Amino acid sequence: MAGEKRLLQLNELEEIRLDAYESSRLYKEKTKRWHDKGILRREFKKGDLVLLFNSRLKLFPRKVRSRWLGLFRISKVFPYGSIELWNKQNGTFKVNGQRVKHYRVGDLINESVDITLSNPSSE
Repeated sequence: MAGEKRLLQLNELEEIRLDAYESSRLYKEKTKRWHDKGILRREFKKGDLVLLFNSRLKLFPRKVRSRWLGLFRISKVFPYGSIELWNKQNGTFKVNGQRVKHYRVGDLINESVDITLSNPSSE
């Protein structure tokens, strides 16, 4: 009788272990769906104009400063999201496709705006 009881406990323990694996798998699937929902899928073609994200700016944050360097032309698109960019100053170089975004004509790039403030009169 003790052997049968021990065998039932082992089977019950195995069921609990399988339930834990299933729960973990469901959690990982749900987390992956949530993460993938936030990733933008962008299609790039040779000749597109793009802006490059400046990751070094995070070290010296500015509120009004743009984090996008720009204007680059795509010279080659590699599989798995790698892109080769070209511009006059830097020539060609490879970057991850997640670091670039399409350039919309009319966007302001590297233009600074100076605003002078005057002291209000105390009348």
